[in-house]
Amino acid sequence: MINDVNAYHKFANEVLGIKFNNIDLLITAFTHRSYLNEHKKTVFEHNERLEFLGDAVLELVVTEYLYLNYQEQEGILTNWRSALVRTESISAAAAKGNFESLLRLSRGERRGTRRARAQILANTYEAVIGAIYIDQGYDIAGKYISKTILSTFDSILSSGAWIDPKSQLQELVQSREGLTPSYKVIVEEGPDHDKMFTVGVYVENKLIGKGQGPSKQAGQQQAAEAALKAYLNQR
Repeated sequence: MINDVNAYHKFANEVLGIKFNNIDLLITAFTHRSYLNEHKKTVFEHNERLEFLGDAVLELVVTEYLYLNYQEQEGILTNWRSALVRTESISAAAAKGNFESLLRLSRGERRGTRRARAQILANTYEAVIGAIYIDQGYDIAGKYISKTILSTFDSILSSGAWIDPKSQLQELVQSREGLTPSYKVIVEEGPDHDKMFTVGVYVENKLIGKGQGPSKQAGQQQAAEAALKAYLNQR
C-alpha cells in the first residue's frame, strides 16, 4: 500500500510532468472508496468527487479539440469523442502511466477481476484530471489529456475503433434479417456506488451476445461487440 507522500510528488513530477501545489489532491485522486473502509482514520476522502469533475474536464477538452480541428457532422464527432473517452481508452492511459502502483484500495478490491480493475483505473484517471484542473487549471489539464488521450486519435481512426458497435450491429441485423436488436439487463450486481450490469442483446428473443459494464449503456456496448464477432463468424 502506498502511503509515502514523496511517491506522489515523484509521480507528479516524472509521469505527469507537473509540480503540484497541493499534493493532497493527487493522493485523494488515487484513494478508492474501499480504502476508507479499512483505514477509518485517514484524513483523505475517496476520489469520486474528483472523478466527477475530471470526467467533465476530459469531455470538454476532447470536444473542443474535435470541434476546432475537424469539420465532420455531429454524429461522427460524437462517435470519435466516445471512442476517446470510453473506459478502455482512459484505463489504457492510466495503465501506461503506471497508475496502479499508487492506487489506494482495499485488499478485496486488489483481488478483483481484470474488468473491475480496468474500471478503477479509468475512474482514477478521471480523478487525476480533476486534481490537475483544481491545482493547475484548465490549460495544464488539457496538455496532459492531449499527451495521454488525444495522441491516440490517429490509431483509433485507422483501426475503426470509433465506430459505435450498437450502430454497426443494428445495420447488420436489419440488412440481413429485417429485424432490430433489443437489449435487456440479465444481472445487476454490486452496491449503488459500484454497480455492474450484465446485458444481453437479442434478435427475436434469441440471445446473440452478452456484455458487462458499470452502466447499462456500457454493458450494451460490450454486448453489441460480442454479438458482432459471433454474428460475423456464423456467416
